[in-house]
Amino acid sequence: KFGLVRTASLIQQARQQAANAVLVDNGDIIQGSPLGDYMAAKGLKPGDVHPVYKAMNTLDYVVGNIGNHEFNYGLEFLERTLAGANFPLVSANVATRRGTGPREDRTLIPPYVILDRVVQDGSGRNIPIRIGLIGFVPPQILKWDRKHLEGRVETRDIVEAAEAWLPEMKEAGADIILALSHSGIGPAERSDGMENASTPLAALPGVDAVLTGHSHLVFPSPAFEASAAVDPVAGTIHGRPAVMAGFWGSHMGLIDLLLEHEGGQWRVVTATSRWP
Repeated sequence: KFGLVRTASLIQQARQQAANAVLVDNGDIIQGSPLGDYMAAKGLKPGDVHPVYKAMNTLDYVVGNIGNHEFNYGLEFLERTLAGANFPLVSANVATRRGTGPREDRTLIPPYVILDRVVQDGSGRNIPIRIGLIGFVPPQILKWDRKHLEGRVETRDIVEAAEAWLPEMKEAGADIILALSHSGIGPAERSDGMENASTPLAALPGVDAVLTGHSHLVFPSPAFEASAAVDPVAGTIHGRPAVMAGFWGSHMGLIDLLLEHEGGQWRVVTATSRWP
């Protein structure tokens, strides 16, 4: 009832229904199964491709985020694992050297990417669009994997990093921005170093949709209580569409954005969040 093979069938169905679909991953990929432990014990030689990324490469992911469990086996193993992905990986709040602000950090991997795509509108016209995707992970990785990370990387608060990088993405020409937040849906009130920061993240200007994670739950669903910020029926956080896709490939989160192109700019007209 779960796993990448099952999810692959849902991905195929979604692509048949929407020609402009893009596929992203939100982390916690290399740990959590006997295969993950086996590959970590066996190790990866330069040029080897981790089986999970070998499988993901066949599905044409466009971007991936890294979750907290990507750090469980150390930075060297992580680096060799990510090298096998045929798509870019992003993370905006993990740095090998901190600067005076997030934009001066030397991030472990690129904080974001901007993809140039061509979409077809309802009348059949092909129109270019630039899609920005930015990734985040709980800063608590420094505590959870201290033996691997102490003295080697530093983290920043998720919202602090987002506030810095989102304007740069707009300056770089991103028409829409999707936040890949490997972080749960927690309190609306912001506090420094939040583990589950997707709610205040969704409130930031420039964010068009949020893909959440980390909590191994499903959103939208009754697992979440309704609040002024979170609508678990409509699948929105601060009015922005959001999903959380369970764990181990148990679900595929799907966000439909109805976009309008006018005056050389794109805007989100309506959006729906669901899981097939």
